[in-house]
Amino acid sequence: MKIVLFASGDFAVPTLRSLTDPAHPGNEVVCVITQPDRASGRGRKAKPTPVREWAEELGLPVIATEDVNTPEMVAKLRDLRADLGLVIAFGQKIGGEARSVFPHECVNLHASILPKYRGAAPFQWTVINGDEQAGVTVFRLVDRMDAGPVYVTRSTGLREDERACELHDRLSMIGVDAVNATLELLENDPGFEPVEQDHTQATKAPKLSKEDGHIRFDQTAKTIANHVCGLWDWPGAKCIFESTSTGKRETVTLALARVGDRAPANEPPGTIDARRYVATADGYLEVLEIKPDGARVMTFQDFVNGRHVQAGDHFAAIAAAQ
Repeated sequence: MKIVLFASGDFAVPTLRSLTDPAHPGNEVVCVITQPDRASGRGRKAKPTPVREWAEELGLPVIATEDVNTPEMVAKLRDLRADLGLVIAFGQKIGGEARSVFPHECVNLHASILPKYRGAAPFQWTVINGDEQAGVTVFRLVDRMDAGPVYVTRSTGLREDERACELHDRLSMIGVDAVNATLELLENDPGFEPVEQDHTQATKAPKLSKEDGHIRFDQTAKTIANHVCGLWDWPGAKCIFESTSTGKRETVTLALARVGDRAPANEPPGTIDARRYVATADGYLEVLEIKPDGARVMTFQDFVNGRHVQAGDHFAAIAAAQ
């Protein structure tokens, strides 16, 4: 099967590598469509997408475009004479005219078990909400976001203290199997009709903002731990560390945390106790890793040693501290 891959983010890289593996010669990626290079880093140097870097290393034709739906782009897609458009973390909506140039239209690999978590941040919200199951879905693209009928789903249990970035990497590998299963299904049964989603069960996973990372300690320990794990490595669960002995305050990002003790807290939320646990609304949070602004990620014990953290020191919400 001849495939045009629409992809930008690194979530698509394992699938791209699988599709171009000489050990699996059944499919051919005839072109990769990706987002244009973007300025990044302190030097604001233009940087290609992860998919473009891999595609060029593999010797594949690449087209970078700001808008895949222009008449010129649709004509280029038609000239490729591919059987299928495969969409993975592309970053643009593909309209009906562009989809229609492919006999099998377009399928999308999405990082949740649809209809749950339609939107830009599905695996992050899976962790933030404390779900026990995560997964991927391959579905047919339609005009409505993430609402098309489903070909294949794959699920996996969340691991203890698993962070969003770690789940992202696992799901990208699980996605390889889901895409291969979909391609096999389309090859063996071209008339197969995917299964309509139950739209009444749909939930949204909106794009995260920096403000989503401003955590509060007047919530349950489990809620806070889920946010810390679900927000890493972006935007990060940010708060203010306040030292009672020095009066110093600094912005920090909690990089890993878990429920430390479910016994009711004796201190106000955000207060660090003698065990170096943090009081919450219903118990205590154990911080495992932390990143001070402008510094590397470190264990919380290293932070405690370096800042001489004492019982009574405090974490405060950024909004409340300003």
